Amino acid sequence: MNTGSRFLHRVAPSLLAVVFLLCMGGTPDRAAAQGPASGTHEFSDAHFHLTNYIQEGTDIRTYMEIMGTTVARSTLFGIPLQQTWSHANTGDFAPTYYLQTDAPLYYYSFTDAFIAMEYRKLTPAQQARLDPMITGFNPADMYAVDHIKRVLLTFPGVFSGIGEFTIHKEFVSPKVAGTQATLTDPALDRILAFAGDAGLVVILHNDINMPFPKPDQEPYMLKQLRALFSRHPNTTIIWAHVGLGRVVQPVKNQLAMLEHALGDPALKHVYLDISWDEVAKYIVQSTETVAMTAAVINKYPDRFLFGTDVVAPAGPEAQRKVYDMYAPLWKALGKETSDKVRLGNYARLFDAARLKVRAWEKANENLPRVQPAPTPASGSGKEE
Repeated sequence: MNTGSRFLHRVAPSLLAVVFLLCMGGTPDRAAAQGPASGTHEFSDAHFHLTNYIQEGTDIRTYMEIMGTTVARSTLFGIPLQQTWSHANTGDFAPTYYLQTDAPLYYYSFTDAFIAMEYRKLTPAQQARLDPMITGFNPADMYAVDHIKRVLLTFPGVFSGIGEFTIHKEFVSPKVAGTQATLTDPALDRILAFAGDAGLVVILHNDINMPFPKPDQEPYMLKQLRALFSRHPNTTIIWAHVGLGRVVQPVKNQLAMLEHALGDPALKHVYLDISWDEVAKYIVQSTETVAMTAAVINKYPDRFLFGTDVVAPAGPEAQRKVYDMYAPLWKALGKETSDKVRLGNYARLFDAARLKVRAWEKANENLPRVQPAPTPASGSGKEE
């Protein structure tokens, strides 16, 4: 077996089969895809970080210039985790990325207020091209839903969804201070249930497998992911970058799983974003991997979105570079399919989310932003 064939059997089928969790049927109740002059743009970015792991990033007006006539619309979110600068660990070196230090990461809730205030600096026409997302919550916290509600009611008319937020991620999850998030945590179920009630699009990062698994090790997260997604059929979920990472590889024997799940109505609400240059490397590895990937997307054109996963770009080159990495795939897709993956599916999902979230905000606009404190059991009215 030649190198290309070995890769095809080991990686390409796995990459395609990853979407066994993400097969989605039609959504007749969704708003029609619109978007600003989509015929003059090349893509919408379903996965974009305005700020980085130390909460620094691109000025919002600069980002509008970067989008220019290339990017039709874009999600807008920071990173919910702040990298600690521990002088005991790195001395005077100030880390800007989680791989540069052993110091922990912690949840940074102010990111949501920052994104909202940046968004409000723009004109209505500029705002129409962006879909801000809430990310500053701890998915292991039962109070996370209260944070999301509070953000929606404090900044009505701004947010379209939640995410990208992370459950399991190589090198990141073990660094998060406090209790680690899991796919089986009731706190996560509360989050997804509320997102469905309010109409929020969910962008969820969860690796498909653990880094460096042993041969034939059971990919238990696949079972947990499928169970989680099945429990929330009314929530629009986008699984970020096929569950892959720098070292997290696809799992074995996924073609059969893919075929099984493509017809599974329990997963019709789940989508896949093919974001990140790391994912592009798997897809464009060979003409065979491109052809197999294109075949699946051509068959299910409504179920995929493109994103760059670019973080705090200084100019248009960063997004452009990622987009161009997928060029062989764009050529292999049918025109209608390509238009949907690059533009139409984004507009359809986020147009629908805007309508539903605005309706939830209107219906709940009189809810108090701050709930009254419970009365102490002792009746003393004093905290111990």
